[in-house]
Amino acid sequence: RTFYNEPYQAMPMHHSFELENGTLKSGTPVEYAWRYQGKWNSLRAAQMGAAQLVSEGSEEEFITEHYWGYTAQRNGSTKAYRVDHPSWKIWQTKNAQLDCDIASLYGKQFVAPLTTAPQSAFIAEGSPVTVSSGTVL
Repeated sequence: RTFYNEPYQAMPMHHSFELENGTLKSGTPVEYAWRYQGKWNSLRAAQMGAAQLVSEGSEEEFITEHYWGYTAQRNGSTKAYRVDHPSWKIWQTKNAQLDCDIASLYGKQFVAPLTTAPQSAFIAEGSPVTVSSGTVL
């Protein structure tokens, strides 16, 4: 358990991507993988084009520019914590794929939505983040 009492599980993980001149190599896959119950699961997509800043009001902005987390505490209260990071650049993608035992990892209710083609997929540059200690609401 973390300081925030979120129900995370630690799993072995790895990632792969190719760089060319300091940026993602055009058209090559980016993969993030985790081992769960003896099997490797993965999320993979090939990037397209150059990295761009997210557009104001876009779905990508909603996902990447979110600076507050909220989590239930064991005593029934809620803790809010701030997450700070610079704005991330994103790449559009093609061939996004999820290879995962969805039912055992996330629950049967997520099988149908997570086995349909995604409405959107992108790769975010990422960066170090700073997470506050949190405040009980």
